[in-house]
Amino acid sequence: MVTKLSEKNIPQWRRRLYLPAYSLAESARYASTSSRIVSHWYYYRGQVGPAIKGKEKGKPLSYFQLIEVAFVATMRRANISLQKIRKAREYASQTFEVEYPFAELRWQTEGKHLLLELKDILGDSELGKLIVADKSGQEAWKPVMAERFKQFEYEDNIALKWHVWGVQNPILIDPRISFGAPTIHGLPTWTLKGRVEAGETVEEIHDEFNLDFNDIILALKFEGIDFNIAS
Repeated sequence: MVTKLSEKNIPQWRRRLYLPAYSLAESARYASTSSRIVSHWYYYRGQVGPAIKGKEKGKPLSYFQLIEVAFVATMRRANISLQKIRKAREYASQTFEVEYPFAELRWQTEGKHLLLELKDILGDSELGKLIVADKSGQEAWKPVMAERFKQFEYEDNIALKWHVWGVQNPILIDPRISFGAPTIHGLPTWTLKGRVEAGETVEEIHDEFNLDFNDIILALKFEGIDFNIAS
């Protein structure tokens, strides 16, 4: 069921999932693509309409929209056409009555069966590129999708924690922490970037925040600052 912001008794953090918070450039960087490409997914209509719906021009993306961008970027790297992605998204949205199916469904477990069902109904064999079956008939996600799924932790069927650079990396996006900004051990990475740009050294940052030097370096690299410059 699609959740409305006007509904009562919705926790504040859950409302935050719908609020504009990420620029096109930020969402593109987190998903390892370009802002021009993300804009194309939302605004290019062609014959069948945009691959992803719901973004208003001039407004940042919400957390849900950010997660959908990450999934679309992964599917495009698997050479799935935007038309097929749009069909899969619309089918999942209608079947499960959710507004942002790539963010609100557990695709890691149930999703492969949904895609196979969609392939049978619509004849979209292209979607089969995302799933592989072994000789015993077991189904699994292709590596490009499996790696993306490993980055997410689900709660209440929502991809609520995103380990942007992989689960072994401490950089995390969680809409309940720092209003959804990327953090490292709870501290926004932009905070460390700002300190370095203000002239502080890595040693000074370490002394103030008690962060491991390697974590500081990771956060600065995530923010696009070369460690050699920062030190």
